[in-house]
Amino acid sequence: MLDYKLFKEVSLSGRLVDNSDIVPLEEKHSAIALVNKIGVSVKGNAIYKYEFGVGENRILIWSQMHGNESTTTKAIFDFLNRLHIKDENISLLISKCTFCIIPILNPDGAEEYTRLNANGVDLNRDSQSLTQPESKLLKNLYDKFKPNFCFNLHGQRTIFSAGFSSNSSVLSFLSPAQNEQRSIGKTRKIAMGIICAIKEDLKSLLEGKISRYDDSFNINCVGDSFQSLETPTVLFEAGHFPGDYNREKTRYFVYRALLTSFFHIANEGNLASEYQGYFELPKNQKLFFDVIIRNVIFENEVLDVAIQYEEVLIDRKVLFIPKIFRLGVLEEYFGHKEFEGDQN
Repeated sequence: MLDYKLFKEVSLSGRLVDNSDIVPLEEKHSAIALVNKIGVSVKGNAIYKYEFGVGENRILIWSQMHGNESTTTKAIFDFLNRLHIKDENISLLISKCTFCIIPILNPDGAEEYTRLNANGVDLNRDSQSLTQPESKLLKNLYDKFKPNFCFNLHGQRTIFSAGFSSNSSVLSFLSPAQNEQRSIGKTRKIAMGIICAIKEDLKSLLEGKISRYDDSFNINCVGDSFQSLETPTVLFEAGHFPGDYNREKTRYFVYRALLTSFFHIANEGNLASEYQGYFELPKNQKLFFDVIIRNVIFENEVLDVAIQYEEVLIDRKVLFIPKIFRLGVLEEYFGHKEFEGDQN
């Protein structure tokens, strides 16, 4: 795999990524993709689509459905940079696949660094009601583009561990359920097979740090909805690499996971055959705090103090404000940083 430094989009960094960051990149990528404004948000902010490729494998990708989950958007533009190097791998992707990418589905939320849209609605719970313009746009694009594969790109909090372990969940994936029974049919197997290909590629880099997201069925979630329509859908959750609060290391793993997924599809093997390894991934668990101060004396008791960072947008900078979250005996939990309290 070519040196990632060649493709990292240096104009995108940190946690805040919105339209003001990606619009200047349109001209750069107009040579390799058709870039169109395809609609507007509640507040009238533009929503853009990048389309390229001529292959029969039609791949629909969207990021920042939740406005404060920007890591995957950065990785998308790293991938777009990779397309400018026309080697045999990229030629394969372009010839075998047609891509349709929405880099920021929720531009209002991205601008304010919030999960919800400007009406206070979680777009990932609006797939059936379709009350919001952003939700309608995505569903209309799905109906028009008729994808063979969907990639639903998200970010997850620092609280998640990879199973019952002291390993932070750097990446988490899900082949969403397509019914209440959580049946394992061909559609889900294909998505699971793609995740297995990612797991195999990254195992030496993220051993024990890749997990599996909860697959409880909710038809109001977009991934579950599209999976129920028999379109293999893969959910990405970009998580916390130790010390990497700006998610610059995690974005590389997302970029690599995207490339691996697309090559897996382009090579057109039996995509549903290799899926069992999916169940070997540990399930996400909520075992982390940002900071734990151990053995603090409080009112004649020896307790642990758990601190979580609140992400606050001030003057276009995301600040991490520490807040005491829990007091207690926290032996079963881990801190991304841990300190010993002063008992004197």
